[in-house]
Amino acid sequence: MPQEAMENSSTKEKGLRERKRRETLHRIAEQGLKLFLTHGYEATTLDAIAEAAGISRRTFFYYFKSKEEILLAWQDGGFNETLRAALLEQSTKQSPLNAVKSALLELTLRFQADYKQTRVIERLMCANEALRIRHQAKYVEKEQAVFDALCQMWPQPKRQPALRIVAMMSIGALRLAIDNWNRDQGKRPIAVYLKEAFADLKSAI
Repeated sequence: MPQEAMENSSTKEKGLRERKRRETLHRIAEQGLKLFLTHGYEATTLDAIAEAAGISRRTFFYYFKSKEEILLAWQDGGFNETLRAALLEQSTKQSPLNAVKSALLELTLRFQADYKQTRVIERLMCANEALRIRHQAKYVEKEQAVFDALCQMWPQPKRQPALRIVAMMSIGALRLAIDNWNRDQGKRPIAVYLKEAFADLKSAI
């Protein structure tokens, strides 16, 4: 077989394997979430998730280290990288705080569209202390994603302490907006809560 044909065949095989991997990953996460909703997080076993997803317990651990990671996967859904990319598209002619605000507002439609699912996952993440701790850690990861992007946009070393503060305050505003949005059961668009949170933030500094 010619070298070019062999390379094309290898590329196709890798593509098929990756697609199968993503499909299996999504199926496990989807079945896990359904079982959590039906039986509760604590009562759902790894064996039950594996059986529902049509895989072995051993295969489960190839994709997730624990059932806790299933919730974390649903909670994040690639948001940190999406946020980082959205922030890097912002103009540096505005302040860092306004840049983060603009990027977050662009992403709020995603939250609004997945309101019911977001509410369910938020409730499950408060099911026990271990999950609550991991839930809090996710906000730290968001803060780091924002900080990394800001440092890329404003690379001067002397600005890093201030940029760290901006990242912390911005994610704090996001967290407050999500909390208030959940409290009101999504009666208003999350963008409204986010704008209010940033307005409160600016009035306090």
